[in-house]
Amino acid sequence: MPIKYSQEMSRSKVLLIYTGGTIGMQKKYGESNLSPFDFDGVLERMPEMRELNCDVEFEITGEPIDSSDMHPGKWVEIASIVRDRYSEFDGFVVLHGSDTMAYSASALSFLLENLSKPVVLTGSQLPIGVTRTDARENLLTSIEIAAHKNPDGTASVSEVCIYFEYHLLRGNRTHKFHSEHFEAIRSPNYPPLMEAGVHLNFYHPYIAVPNADALITHSNMGSDIQVLKLFPGMPLTNIEALLTVSNMKVLLLETYGSGNAPTDQKFLDLLKRFIDNGTHVLNISQCPAGSVDQGKYKASKGLEELGLLSGGDMTFESALTKSMFLLGQNPTHEEFEIAFLKNLSGERSA
Repeated sequence: MPIKYSQEMSRSKVLLIYTGGTIGMQKKYGESNLSPFDFDGVLERMPEMRELNCDVEFEITGEPIDSSDMHPGKWVEIASIVRDRYSEFDGFVVLHGSDTMAYSASALSFLLENLSKPVVLTGSQLPIGVTRTDARENLLTSIEIAAHKNPDGTASVSEVCIYFEYHLLRGNRTHKFHSEHFEAIRSPNYPPLMEAGVHLNFYHPYIAVPNADALITHSNMGSDIQVLKLFPGMPLTNIEALLTVSNMKVLLLETYGSGNAPTDQKFLDLLKRFIDNGTHVLNISQCPAGSVDQGKYKASKGLEELGLLSGGDMTFESALTKSMFLLGQNPTHEEFEIAFLKNLSGERSA
């Protein structure tokens, strides 16, 4: 059952969805192992929550998991919770492990269509119950963001985003940058939506305009996808082996720089076989920042001529989850290509 606490004179209601991850763990005094945090006693451990000008309710998605065990079924579950309780709350905070947070945020940005309320994912590098933890600030500020409203009463943020280390970032523009620093999540190709200091400074020109249409949630994600990361000296047999994979519908090709790849004709012929077999081949740069620009150099001209789909300035996480989402809609070959090259949820520049 959900756990609630309320305050008088509250202006907003926020649902806190706990999936697992470091932020939901605690290290008890005298013990070496981490154990799940008991949200029933959160007010005792975090009395600061009493000062938040909102009501908060908790919901746990089954057994807490490490984010390494995150999967599309859990994404659909989170989206379903938001859908089922959408009318009850002004905003949503998802507690999530940082390792795959960018994947989840990207997936949710496609599964939740026509958002007019914030869905804020957050986590931490240190558990909530240890000294010097970053969990407290990330959690408290995420709740503030989810509850925050413009002077006209509308939500200050109306999209899926990630809050980490004083920055609010568009979810489908992020990736995990560092395994140890508190600034673990970055958005290399899109500016922050907000920065937290003495005040919450929202950068409204970068925040998605809310859609007046009713919320639509999707529940199907495809999985017939393979990833091929190029490296100098890669044997062509590695690529040939992928051709034997049955039912592969999408191949994410991680290329160099602005979308470059070997110009060897045998390599290009292998890619042509994928395309001739009906596989969508996506050109995604290995660089975390910048954009794919097919045809800019000779090393990408051949890919352009073959008809590879440019990932533009999308992150790998966004390109992957967008492909899973599109496959889940059972599109025709042409419909997939048109949708992938289109900006659906702020994931790529026009």
